[in-house]
Amino acid sequence: MSLESVQSMSLWSDNTRQLAFRLLAIGAIAIALTVVSEAFFTANNMLNVLRQASLLFLLSSGLTLVILTGGLDLSVGANIALSGCLAGSVIEATGSPWLGAAAGVGVGAFIGVLNGLLITRLRLPAFIATYGMMWVINGLTYYFMAGRTIGGFPAAFRHLGSGYVFGIPVPVYLMAAVLAAGVALMRYTVYGKQIYAIGANATAAELSGIPVRRLQLVVYTVSGATAGLAAVVFLARLNSADADMGSTLLLPSLAAVLIGGTSLFGGVGSVAGTFIGAVLLTLILNGTNILAINSNWHPLIAGVIIVAAVFFDRIVRREPQ
Repeated sequence: MSLESVQSMSLWSDNTRQLAFRLLAIGAIAIALTVVSEAFFTANNMLNVLRQASLLFLLSSGLTLVILTGGLDLSVGANIALSGCLAGSVIEATGSPWLGAAAGVGVGAFIGVLNGLLITRLRLPAFIATYGMMWVINGLTYYFMAGRTIGGFPAAFRHLGSGYVFGIPVPVYLMAAVLAAGVALMRYTVYGKQIYAIGANATAAELSGIPVRRLQLVVYTVSGATAGLAAVVFLARLNSADADMGSTLLLPSLAAVLIGGTSLFGGVGSVAGTFIGAVLLTLILNGTNILAINSNWHPLIAGVIIVAAVFFDRIVRREPQ
């Protein structure tokens, strides 16, 4: 057995242990909330949790790949706003939900390409490049919308965000498809192993023949595309678009990735972990709503969870301070 195979098996085993721990955490929280509130463990509430988690996961899935390479994408929330507003405008102008959806995903992917080029060609730090892009996108969105709100989309389009198929919300099916694709990519393809290698040591990966800059461009493009997809689903759910529609989604998306066990240092984590992180964060916030805890406490609760999750991972993995 090759050294690469041994390292891959070791990484997979570590990820499996982390996923098992988080699944236990979900089970413990679910049991506690069921005990204190009869309204929690109902079919409607569980479907609501999955629907809310699906949007968060769609936004965070591509971001996970970026962070696995040791990068960062702070523009995903702003991306949702611009992609969603442009998608809504296309639907309003053409009456075609398909053209609108394609526009939203395409614009999101284009923003990802721009991020990737800033980082791989101009060699800007990921934080600076994507933070600057966030402000550029915000400015373009506010200029384009000029204070307008677009709404009243066709029923076929709204079905994408609020419809059901066999009693399951449509966004949950999209989440399952993206999750399956992400797990397959990272577990069974050469590209997945190369993404982990870049995050572990980009210089060593480049010296070993891995096309580091090309893969970095790809993962930022994927992050932009998944943000665009999330924007389309969010737009269909809200049935309206305005310049502020993605303003609160950056931190929850980062939280889902970190709570899911992906390291900000790169090279450690998984898309499956991000799925569990999205469900865990959504479950806790859902529980606070059921228990009538003031929503002003939600940022504090999310912050405590993020710090606790990252601290736990640093202790277990003995990452450098």
